[in-house]
Amino acid sequence: MPRRRRCGRKLPGLSGRNRLSIARTCRFGATRWRPALLAACLAASPALAQRADGVPAQLTIASEGARPPYNYFDGDRLAGFEIDLGHELCRRMATECTFVAQDWDSLIPSLLAHHSDAIMAAMEITRARQSAIGFSAPYVRMPSAFLVRKDADFAGATPDDLARRVIGAERGGTHQSFVQRLYPRSTLRTYGSLSDAILDLEAGRVDAAIGDKDAITDFLATRRDASCCRILADVPRDPAIFGDGIAIGLRKEDADLRAAFDAALAQSKADGTFARISGRYFAFPVD
Repeated sequence: MPRRRRCGRKLPGLSGRNRLSIARTCRFGATRWRPALLAACLAASPALAQRADGVPAQLTIASEGARPPYNYFDGDRLAGFEIDLGHELCRRMATECTFVAQDWDSLIPSLLAHHSDAIMAAMEITRARQSAIGFSAPYVRMPSAFLVRKDADFAGATPDDLARRVIGAERGGTHQSFVQRLYPRSTLRTYGSLSDAILDLEAGRVDAAIGDKDAITDFLATRRDASCCRILADVPRDPAIFGDGIAIGLRKEDADLRAAFDAALAQSKADGTFARISGRYFAFPVD
């Protein structure tokens, strides 16, 4: 869908250089926006038309550009799973959407200040975030998995299978909580990152490492030393520990917009479009 030039008129009170900078920034939808320019652009734009169904005719969706494969920069443009999915949802909603990149810490404040209309930035639904904003239905519930060496002498990943085994997990994360709660007879060893846990797995200092399946499959696909290891099993997803998944962040009062996103997402899953889009970015099914 063609991108419209939304900030072409002169902006009062700004020098010619700043007007040009803002115009260039606003002209290209999926690029990095400086906060001051973003605010000036939105202030200078005409009020967005509201349709009979309560969904704006134009939407600004904020992302981060720092979480591949969900969102990242391809040159100076946002790309990734969420960008492709967002455009597909907007197409189904018959709404023109523009993606903008913002720093993580500004995503929710900018949404609440009406500088954007939605967030698609690999944002997990949490109680703390739900106190400030609303969410669509989840579009990714990322599975977790156990990684082991290829010569591991155990075949399963139940608490009985891993009793008296050493499990490595990222410190302070949901996987640490999962092992502590469900694997009390295993020894938990925590690390600053999943990569550090995998290094100890390769060296034989732990028997298994647990982490998000996308990170583990990326390790197996891209690291030279990945031949050491294999996925033992997926981890059953417990919402009480892992949360409800990744969803579109919205203002709580935008009930019509939330309903439209939910309907478009459900349709895309029902007709296979979601699976085709996600298949370009993940080596396993996500939902």
